[in-house]
Formats: sequence, structure tokens, C-alpha cells
Amino acid sequence: MSKHVKEMIMRDYKDRLGDTSDAMVISLRGVKGTAATTIRNNLAKKKIKITVVRNSLARKTFEGTPLATLGEFLTGSSALAYGGQSVVEVAREIVALVEKNPLIELRGAVLDGTVFKGKAGVTELSKFPTKDEAIGQVVTLVVSPAKKLLGQIKGPASNVGGLIKAIETKLEKGEAIAKAG
Repeated sequence: MSKHVKEMIMRDYKDRLGDTSDAMVISLRGVKGTAATTIRNNLAKKKIKITVVRNSLARKTFEGTPLATLGEFLTGSSALAYGGQSVVEVAREIVALVEKNPLIELRGAVLDGTVFKGKAGVTELSKFPTKDEAIGQVVTLVVSPAKKLLGQIKGPASNVGGLIKAIETKLEKGEAIAKAG
């Protein structure tokens, strides 16, 4: 392959990936053409892309980027899975696909510079919360003490409010509030 063609392929990788800093390396070796197309189409609906890469050119393209750590997984038939809301979502989808299609090999992934190796690492990554889920968990933790405090304040206050309402009702009917002693 000529140097010019290699440069074109590397430029294509850069264009496809853009500023992607988190991705996953898988192998689709052995997956039949129609099954691979179905997998790609289903993932595309979730904005997840799969790009089959030439290992040496991908390594050169990734140099100096957060994806450089994926170089160790680029052996044999390799494909890069990326996109979606985060690589966690990508990992969840791909792990679910492996159950239906055991020929898909999970090689590794990178999330914020942390490398997850092999099937065990990618499965662990798939159990992480996505960014939106993590934000939701933090908001719940922040709001929880205030919610409990509000409940503690509201409980006695509602009792006092009930007593005042009962007194008001009795006074409107002309009844005595307390026994004359």
C-alpha cells in the first residue's frame, strides 16, 4: 500500500473519530455478513458506530491522543466501537450483543484514560453508571438530607396545624375549648 493511501486512511480515521477520547476495541471475525450488518444497523439507531481498522494505521493515528492506550488491543481483525452518550453505553450494548452472538470478541476499552482489558474488563465497564446516571445519583445524595430534614420539620408542624384547625372548628360552633374548672 502506498504512503499516499495510508495517509488517506489515517485522515479518514481522524475524521470519523473527531475528538473521541473513549472507545472500545472488538473483533467481529467469524460474524457472517448479514449478522454484522444487522448489528451495525441496530447500533447505529443508538448512535454507536463500528469502524473496522487497520491495526498499524490506527496505532499511528491514535498516537498522542487518549485512544493511544487502545494500541495494545489492536491485533488480528479489529474494529473500533465508539459513539453513543459514552463508552459505558457502548460497552452495555456490545456486551448484550455478545450473549446473542458469541463470535464477537471483547478486547478492551478506554474511559477517561482508564484501560479495561478483555471480556472481564469490558463487562465491568458496562456496569458503570453513564454520565447522566451518575449525575442523577449525586443529585439524589445531595437532596436526600434536605428531604429528610423537611420531613422532620413538617411532621410536628402538621400536628400543630391540626390542633389549631380543631380549635377553630370548635370556636365557630360555639363550643368550649376546655372544661371550666
